[in-house]
Amino acid sequence: MRRAGAVVGVVALVAAAAALALLAAAGPGTRAGWWDFRTGLGLLRWVAYAGVAGAALGLIGLLMGGARALAAIALVVGLGAFAVPWTFQSRARSVPPIHDITTDTDDPPKFVAVLARRAGAANPPDYEGEKVAAQQKRAYPDLAPIRLSEPPDRAFQRALEAARSLGWEIVAAEPKEGRIEATDTTRWFGFKDDIVIRVRPDGPGSRVDVRSESRVGRSDVGANAARIRRFRSALGA
Repeated sequence: MRRAGAVVGVVALVAAAAALALLAAAGPGTRAGWWDFRTGLGLLRWVAYAGVAGAALGLIGLLMGGARALAAIALVVGLGAFAVPWTFQSRARSVPPIHDITTDTDDPPKFVAVLARRAGAANPPDYEGEKVAAQQKRAYPDLAPIRLSEPPDRAFQRALEAARSLGWEIVAAEPKEGRIEATDTTRWFGFKDDIVIRVRPDGPGSRVDVRSESRVGRSDVGANAARIRRFRSALGA
């Protein structure tokens, strides 16, 4: 029994290690261009399978005795690896399958400077209209135009500084047009998301609108809304 438990513990550890290796490769491999983003995301499914297998076998190994240390490690590592795709999937199911978010759904800011960079991107730069707007309003009712007391020229500089503080790559900054365009690269998978900020007069102050769109993926898993919220916070609004 103990010998069989030891074998189970070893197999459990191998499965858990495989899950960890797949997890480590999924994001950086996609970022490095070794495979398509769909392949990278697909690897997460196998991370979940291997993680569950490692955790389940680890638990069995603990109950059987033998290599209990290996079984315990497999249980912890397997559950940890499984938690990543499970959390990702749970988050994806909690938000609508959209990838273009803006604070002005009636007249969203338009991309200009980043259009050349988006050439060949899976998602077109044109806003899809009311269907997307309705889903956004239900999921992210807090996203609204940002109003500042400063005049447009000062508000523009403030918005530019906020964008830079977030680590975005500034593609264009046009004070006369009140337009800032930038690109944000996600840390793990290296996804490119583009942002356009529009500053307009609003009485004695200014109105700032933001739009953030992913280049690939039907759903952004809430990333663009979170990005706009971070910008709003950095702006101090």
